[in-house]
Amino acid sequence: MAVGGDAPVVVQSMTNTDTRDARATLRQVAELAAAGCEVVRCAVPDGEAAATLGEIVRHSPLPVVADIHFDHRLALAALQAGVHGLRLNPGNIRKPEHVRAVVLAARERGVPIRIGVNAGSLPPGAERGGPEETAAAMVAACLEQVRLLESLDFDLIKISLKASDVPTTVAAYRLMADQVPYPFHLGITEAGTPRTGAIRSAVGLGTLLYLGLGDTVRVSLTGDPCEEIAVAYEILKSLGLRERGPVLISCPTCGRTEIDLVGLANAVEAYLAKVPEPIKVAVMGCVVNGPGEAREADVGVAGGKGKGAIFRRGVIVRTVNEEEILPALLAEIEAVLGERAQGNR
Repeated sequence: MAVGGDAPVVVQSMTNTDTRDARATLRQVAELAAAGCEVVRCAVPDGEAAATLGEIVRHSPLPVVADIHFDHRLALAALQAGVHGLRLNPGNIRKPEHVRAVVLAARERGVPIRIGVNAGSLPPGAERGGPEETAAAMVAACLEQVRLLESLDFDLIKISLKASDVPTTVAAYRLMADQVPYPFHLGITEAGTPRTGAIRSAVGLGTLLYLGLGDTVRVSLTGDPCEEIAVAYEILKSLGLRERGPVLISCPTCGRTEIDLVGLANAVEAYLAKVPEPIKVAVMGCVVNGPGEAREADVGVAGGKGKGAIFRRGVIVRTVNEEEILPALLAEIEAVLGERAQGNR
C-alpha cells in the first residue's frame, strides 16, 4: 500500500485484543477491514505475542504493523514473523546499538519503520512545558532518531508526533514539517471516549489535514476500534480527502420544524450505516435551507406542516404525508443506489 506523496490518506487502527490470542485478534482485524480500515497495528508486549504474529500476518486481510516498546528484540522477532511495518518509540528504545540492529534487519527486508514519539513518553532529560516547549522536545527526540536511521542508509521512515492535547500535537507536526521529507502518521493519542475523543480528534486531525500535513491517520478512542474507522472517514470526507460510504446532512431543528426531524434523521442514519457506497442524503426540517441543501444532495427531504417533499438532486419527485416520509426517502435512496449499480455493470 502506497503511503505519502499523492497517495490517498490511509486509515488505520489498532487491535485491542490480546495479540497472543491469534483467533481473537484475527476476528477483530476482519471486523476492522469490513469497516474500512486499511492498515492494522498490533501491540507486541512480550515474546509470546511476537511469536503469534506469524500466524496473524499470514491470515490478516490487512497489512500488519508491530507496535514495539522497550525491548528491541521484540522488533527483531516481529520482522522474522513477516510484519509489514514497525512502530518504534525513541522514548523507551534508546540504545543506538539496539536501534541499529533493528534498522539493519528492516532494511534487509524492505520493511518501513515509524518513529512514533508520544508526549507522555519522551526520553529522559527532554524538557516539557507548554505546547510549544513540549512540541520542540518531541521534535528533537524524533530528529535524533531520524538522523540515526539515515546514518544507516535507511529511509523507509514514517513519523508521528502525538500528544493528548490538540495544541501540542499541531505545534509538533508543524515544527517538523519543513525538516524532513518523510510521510506523517497523524493522531491525537489517548483522545478519550467516543464522544469527546471524536471531537478532539476531529479538531486536531482536521487542522493538520487542512494544512496539507498527514499521510496516514488513526483516531484513538477508548472503545471498539471500529468506531475509530467511522470517525476517521467522517473527518476525511468533511475535507474532501476521501470518499467512503454515505454523507448525511441534517438540520439542527428550530421553531419552524413541523415534523419529527430528530426521529427521522436518526432512522436515516441507522439505515445509511449499512450502506458502503457513497451517496449524499439531506434531511431538512423546513423550507428555509431545505430545498437548497436538497439540491446539493443525491436524495433529500424538506419537511413542511405534517408533510415532506422528497428531492432528487434538487428536483421534487414526491410530496408525502409525514408518516410516509421515511419509507419514501429510503425507497428513493435504494433507487439511486440501484441505478448506480446498474450503470457500473
